[in-house]
Amino acid sequence: MVCMSRVWQQSCAFAARLRRKDCACRLAGLSVRLSSTKTAPQIPGMEYQDAICTLNTLQTNASALEQVRRERSHPQQQLQAMRAFLERGGLTVEELDHLNIIHVTGTKGKGSTCAFTEQILRNYGFRTGFYSSPHLVQVRERIRINGQPIGKELFTKYFWQVYGRLDETKNAHGGTMPAYFRFLTILAFHVFLQEKVDLAVIEVGIGGAYDCTNIIRRPWVCGISSLGIDHTQILGDTIEKIAWQKGGIFKPGVPAFTVKQPEDAMAVLRNRAEEKQCPLWVCPELEDYQTDCGPLRLGLAGQHQHSNASLALQLSHTWLQKRCLPEKSYLSTGVDNTSVLQVTSFKPSPIMVKGLADTEWPGRNQTLKHGAVTYFLDGAHTMRSMQACVHWFRETAAQHERNASGPVARVLLFNATGERDSAAMLKLLVPCQFDFAVFCPNITEVIASCNADQQNFNVSVENMLTRCLDNERSWRLHNSLGDKGTQLLIEGSLPLIPEKKADALVFPCILSALQWITQGRDSVLADPTKTVLPVKPSIMAKAAALCDAAEIHVLITGSLHLVGGVLKHLDPASSK
Repeated sequence: MVCMSRVWQQSCAFAARLRRKDCACRLAGLSVRLSSTKTAPQIPGMEYQDAICTLNTLQTNASALEQVRRERSHPQQQLQAMRAFLERGGLTVEELDHLNIIHVTGTKGKGSTCAFTEQILRNYGFRTGFYSSPHLVQVRERIRINGQPIGKELFTKYFWQVYGRLDETKNAHGGTMPAYFRFLTILAFHVFLQEKVDLAVIEVGIGGAYDCTNIIRRPWVCGISSLGIDHTQILGDTIEKIAWQKGGIFKPGVPAFTVKQPEDAMAVLRNRAEEKQCPLWVCPELEDYQTDCGPLRLGLAGQHQHSNASLALQLSHTWLQKRCLPEKSYLSTGVDNTSVLQVTSFKPSPIMVKGLADTEWPGRNQTLKHGAVTYFLDGAHTMRSMQACVHWFRETAAQHERNASGPVARVLLFNATGERDSAAMLKLLVPCQFDFAVFCPNITEVIASCNADQQNFNVSVENMLTRCLDNERSWRLHNSLGDKGTQLLIEGSLPLIPEKKADALVFPCILSALQWITQGRDSVLADPTKTVLPVKPSIMAKAAALCDAAEIHVLITGSLHLVGGVLKHLDPASSK
């Protein structure tokens, strides 16, 4: 997420630029000035926001970006560079061996798998570390101790320890500093070592083979969640190429588990396991586990979470065996390690059962009810995850509608980023029968004072809004409404094209979109401290269906960053 400042002037200049691109736009009645996302240089101090602002410079640091571009064509250099940065930060790969790591990759569900696994082992009384990405509201969410984001004071202390060492040595290394994710990975390892965790659950960032987390030499166990097509510019454009990258986390003699995969992907994983001399097992169905209390209950909603929970059971079970029963080697069965075997289910302990039920993972199949408004949040951003999201939403929303006191208005709030095929994802959402589709960029609000945790300098505001307008056009085409040219509904700017049916609107930020959708019916958003931007009367008139409905159901999806920006407003405590 990024913030915009100076928001009340010069919208026409932006509109003119978009018209030159044959992209006439329709922002829902808000007069905005889209300013540069660059911030003034920050003087490092010992305050949390100083640390975050300094961290953000690693998003825009020219040498860091050049480093990423250079290494993308020579991916094997990425791990070599990561080891060098790790050592400059005061750590060694040998020290990481003491973290008793569970390493997890996948396209869909790897974060949920990690969350299940961490909760189970924390329930056993172990001191857990958990590194994940991206964060929703605050960067600290990426680095957790015992399930909680590390505190601001702790983050600040460890940040300056690592950053200081890297900064002191940069002149001797051509002025280079690690890029954003790479730095946070080093910081997480430093925190876990300093805080003396019993284990660290490490979620891969992108891919596996060349991901910077893969400097880990001796994890205790590895896992691969469901595979699909994503990050094709980095990982490849076929399921086989992606599977090859994911299988790169396999280590000799380290047990690895995978959920059921497409046949072509499984063949690649099998070859990678053989190449790495890594024993590989396929997890059973969740329903195959025997319990004394009936079917296992999961804290995370959605049928697709079943495979993640099964993988988590195998990962935590294997870790516990190594920790508590080291004399009984998990690999002592004499199984041919070059084959992929279906691992047998076991009877989960009461602690495991409770761990699965207790797991929370915000922004994934999450439901929040604020009076007459119910929010359904899911950061789905691939075709497979969007299919799962649609299934979850239709089922869950229908349950809520049966209990509603009157008619319900359905609203989609959507954004997508990067190279993802948003038109294809929107097509999957059409059967949900929304009354309105609302689009906005991952910009939390149009004020200057904004949380530095949610700043992203890698995409321009203009590009983000252009993407939203493209998404609106795709939605109209999917709904067979045609596209006679969208309009710029900014007061005092361009002449308006005659208005069309109000099925879709584009807003310049998340807060303005939420305020229009909820029409003052969510007391959290109606907080007088929040800026309320004026919307044209013609747009307000279109909200009659929202005002007349007994309840409003809002699905927020397409981007975890969008979900995070929404949660910042719906749960103000999350950004404190």
